[in-house]
Amino acid sequence: MQESHSFFTFLIDHLQQFFQYTAFANFTLGHVVMILVGLAFIYLAIAKEYEPMLLIPIGFGILIGNVPFYPGLKIGIYESGSVLNYLYFGVIQGIYPPLIFLGIGAMTDFSALISNPKLMLIGAAAQLGIFGAYAAALFLGFSPSEAGAIGIIGGADGPTAIFLASKLAPELIGAIAISAYSYMALVPVIQPPVMRLLTTKKERVIRMKPPRQVSKLEKILFPIVGLILTTFIVPSGMPLLGMLFFGNLLKESTVTKRLADTAKGPMIDIVTILIGLTVGASTQATTFLTPKSVGIFALGAASFIVATFGGVMFVKIINLFLKEGNKINPLIGNAGVSAVPDSARVSQVVGLEYDKTNHLLMHAMGPNVAGVIGSAVAAGVLLSFLY
Repeated sequence: MQESHSFFTFLIDHLQQFFQYTAFANFTLGHVVMILVGLAFIYLAIAKEYEPMLLIPIGFGILIGNVPFYPGLKIGIYESGSVLNYLYFGVIQGIYPPLIFLGIGAMTDFSALISNPKLMLIGAAAQLGIFGAYAAALFLGFSPSEAGAIGIIGGADGPTAIFLASKLAPELIGAIAISAYSYMALVPVIQPPVMRLLTTKKERVIRMKPPRQVSKLEKILFPIVGLILTTFIVPSGMPLLGMLFFGNLLKESTVTKRLADTAKGPMIDIVTILIGLTVGASTQATTFLTPKSVGIFALGAASFIVATFGGVMFVKIINLFLKEGNKINPLIGNAGVSAVPDSARVSQVVGLEYDKTNHLLMHAMGPNVAGVIGSAVAAGVLLSFLY
């Protein structure tokens, strides 16, 4: 009888010990909330096709990061020695973003921008969202470094947001990255109402001259001259700008096609998987669900709206000084943010609503790629005086 009682006690003790190592014993309401967020990301990616290449890795990463576990098992992303922690190293040290910029450079055609250089100014104007969010974050009590990292969300550039946050506010990387990528995916939802509100029917049907043919020499010189001009002004943006222009030279030189294909294909795909999965996993409810995270999401939405406002209004202003026939359709002003090519597609879609024969995509790609450069330059400016 005593032996039976001892066995029963032994069994209960071990079952209790086993239970404390399961997710059920460490589950909180916060984990439920974050798992629902992860499922929402996956739903938007599959059902709505909102940035599936980003939202599926991030959404699944959120699920991984919010499976509760017993501390000390070296499986959590914040536990030193865990596999996820090693993969996350590329995020917190800012390694992944420059590699993504290399791939973006290798797949980007800057012809629309080269043929009409004044479109660069639209990309610069859209960075108003960055500095507007920076000022708002300071007003809400964030430190200057945190405000700078939050502000870059307004550039609609996930890799740049991660790169800057890794330098200025590593503890906020998860919230900033999730916010940046969420609003990038929601570009088709956020931008059109702002564009319609700020433009008249007459402005929406403005026809722009077809872009001129750009020579091969111009395409080769652009990344070289672009690198020198931008990095001499903002050297702190070199990790991003250097890789962007290097990737573009690989593409445009035509003698390094294999390298360009690798950069814009397998390499950027691998890095996108790693950055999406680890950023998603970094949203552990125990460290992620804070008032600061909620504030960052609100500021991210506001910065996106301000960036769209800045781009569209800038076009309306410069149109006052342009002759008829040379005016710019203000619907491409939204494309000054760095969400390539989604914001340019929004310009095209909204434009076709008012004139089925007025195709704005090629024109919108000019400020869109300028926005990539502009957000990297803005990140360099913030880094230079906040780091």
